[in-house]
Amino acid sequence: MSATDILLWGVLPYVVTAVFIVGHVWRYRYDQFGWTTRSSEVYEKKLLRWGSPMFHVGVLMVAGGHVVGLLIPREWLYAIGIDEHAYHLGATWLGTFAAVLTVVGLTILIYRRRRTRSVFLATTRMDKLMFVALGAAIGFGTAATVVEQIIGGGYNYRETISPWIRSVMYFQPDIALMDGIPVLFTLHVVSGLLLIALWPFTRLVHVWSAPVGYLVRPYIVYRSRDAQQGMREGRPGWDPVETRSRKR
Repeated sequence: MSATDILLWGVLPYVVTAVFIVGHVWRYRYDQFGWTTRSSEVYEKKLLRWGSPMFHVGVLMVAGGHVVGLLIPREWLYAIGIDEHAYHLGATWLGTFAAVLTVVGLTILIYRRRRTRSVFLATTRMDKLMFVALGAAIGFGTAATVVEQIIGGGYNYRETISPWIRSVMYFQPDIALMDGIPVLFTLHVVSGLLLIALWPFTRLVHVWSAPVGYLVRPYIVYRSRDAQQGMREGRPGWDPVETRSRKR
């Protein structure tokens, strides 16, 4: 077991977790006004209308697949009737579909951000770094699925990567499990950890902010003046003749 293995599989996950937690606390305390998606919809909508739903649906599917494949022991799946063959088919084909959605959606969003001048000017350095890290994690994961699972004979990561992740969560990292895993899976795991470390300092923090307050916040009252009446009784423009209420 080399020093590199110890650093990668025994130390790095805990460093990333600490940065993730402390970074979110710091961000929420000192940059609440920056806790936002930094939406650029006002600048361009056509490409966003296609790219954003595809990317977000794909990412949610990918996240769900990772939870099932990495955090749930396969014995639990066997207990509810999902055998190895059924799991492999679902993980391979549903995972491929999710990867295609995610990659195509992300490509549209990056193209939109690069080609639309107003959107590009609103892009920060952290946005660019986030897109690089996000693209690397998604790209290596997609490549690992295609090369190892579809073209190759299939790699059973549920005997290596999955129990390693659970051992890290139990604070007993079994580094030996990661010995000899395919290069693409190694790159996918490392790039995923780096993305998690960057998470609190980018627009990705918006995933923790659900617009629940929208359901209970008060109405905004809009008042308009009848243009035909003009100025009335020496009070120009201050006589509301129509009142409408609308949710923000």
